[in-house]
Amino acid sequence: MSRRVVNRTLLALVGLVLLAGGALVLLGGLDAYRHFGVTPPHRWPLTSPDQPVLSTASRTRWTDRDWWWPVAIGVPALVVAGCLWWLFSQLRRGGPAGVDLPSPAASGQAHFALHVRSRAVEEAIESETVALPDVERATAKVTGAARRPEVRTAVRLAPGADTAALVTAYRAGPVEHARRSLGLAVLPAQLRLRGAKPRRERNRKNAPRVR
Repeated sequence: MSRRVVNRTLLALVGLVLLAGGALVLLGGLDAYRHFGVTPPHRWPLTSPDQPVLSTASRTRWTDRDWWWPVAIGVPALVVAGCLWWLFSQLRRGGPAGVDLPSPAASGQAHFALHVRSRAVEEAIESETVALPDVERATAKVTGAARRPEVRTAVRLAPGADTAALVTAYRAGPVEHARRSLGLAVLPAQLRLRGAKPRRERNRKNAPRVR
């Protein structure tokens, strides 16, 4: 599972939890249950505007225990720290947001006037790489600096793939095309190859379990 899928899944789950909690608070604060004649389930939270979020019994149930205050302070602190870490990890992409394209200046020296998104370069390399023979899946990532980009590509090979031919085709195809399109003198590239699992093993893994 890619990082993007994990992020979207976590955001969806957090959004659903916050949406459900906000709906409960809104319904109770607007006294919607009484207005619409709806009887909420037993122990349903926030059934009226005067009802606190936590009852007195809930707030004081474990205050005489030694572990209560460390847990009451430590758990929210860990949740906040985890959320901040997750936020900063999303802001830190690990590579340039885009690639600067050199263009000739009047003096004959190159200057950088155009900018291409890194994701556009990655998608172009991925689409060309996955079209090569013996390639089942390809993932590209632009690293380095905006004016000195590098490319790292991970490839999952089909069984019996010719790795030497693939490396040659990768350099002469996706990498060379990207270098020429970006107008760069050189585009360093790394290729990581990963073999596919044997078909028998994959079928065994996907087969239903019988108990």
